[in-house]
Amino acid sequence: MSDPVAEKSGFLKMYMSNHPDTLVAYAKWFGKVKEVVTSAEMTAIDTKSMTLTCTLDYGQKKVVVVPIQPPLSGYDEVKPRLLEMKSIAQEGLGMIKAPKITEFEFPPLAYWSSGLVLFIAYIHFLQGSTSLLAEPANFFSSFTSQKNIALVFYGSLLVHGLESLYTFSLCLKHSTGFILGAKYVLSTVLAGYPIWVAMRRRIQAARIESVMKIQ
Repeated sequence: MSDPVAEKSGFLKMYMSNHPDTLVAYAKWFGKVKEVVTSAEMTAIDTKSMTLTCTLDYGQKKVVVVPIQPPLSGYDEVKPRLLEMKSIAQEGLGMIKAPKITEFEFPPLAYWSSGLVLFIAYIHFLQGSTSLLAEPANFFSSFTSQKNIALVFYGSLLVHGLESLYTFSLCLKHSTGFILGAKYVLSTVLAGYPIWVAMRRRIQAARIESVMKIQ
């Protein structure tokens, strides 16, 4: 099966030849080139990587393969991904500041994941009770052991807790402030990955917008 990006690599190489500073940033940040790079040329690109030929300050050539992670799903994804990679490289090299996140998003999938966690918590804490409120919990707990329910509940909290640390790192990097950051972190503890995935999408959009403004 042919690679949809490699098929149109000729146009992409020609287009990127007009953006040498971007290619240099790719080489230095993603390609880990430590030497002084005076120029760079894109010599190949496909869904999984791009190949750059760098000219160092003493005239020597150095070929660098920059991975594209995750791989591109198609040609339409090339432009936004390259713009995002440009912003990430420039942030990493200290050329621009990381975009600031000022809005909170609780995506639809988070309602389902948080509802599931709360439902498991309800079963875990009320199973065995004689109150009328506990009857549904006792019904569902009859299908498995208390140990299994506790394992699922505390396992979910552990995974979500680890995910919240990642969300916290994103909040610090993108200057959410205390209140907004607390919303993101606590929501991740409750709902898990849908929160930080939505936050990353917002960060990607902010990066692309900032790059487009500069261009």
